[in-house]
Amino acid sequence: MNVWAIDKDIPLKLLLLELVHRYGENTLALNNKELHFQAIDLCTVNDPSLSAYIYTFGQNAGRYGIDLRYPISTHNIVGENENLTLDQIIEIISIHLFS
Repeated sequence: MNVWAIDKDIPLKLLLLELVHRYGENTLALNNKELHFQAIDLCTVNDPSLSAYIYTFGQNAGRYGIDLRYPISTHNIVGENENLTLDQIIEIISIHLFS
């Protein structure tokens, strides 16, 4: 994944760079249907049924929001994790996608 070639907000690119550094080049995938400049939909290559929708719109500068998506949509967690730091977002992604 060439993070700098993706047409996304700089904080999202920084997040992706950190995730690639931690988990490797071929472990994460982006949903290409997400066209919003300030949002990405991220999953692991091996399990697209779990995903994390990460966004910077509506957040304070340098902060992130994240919605957690599960195979059973009634278990999704939407709108409860906002204005989080980069470290907090990475921790949530690590638990959600890699535990």
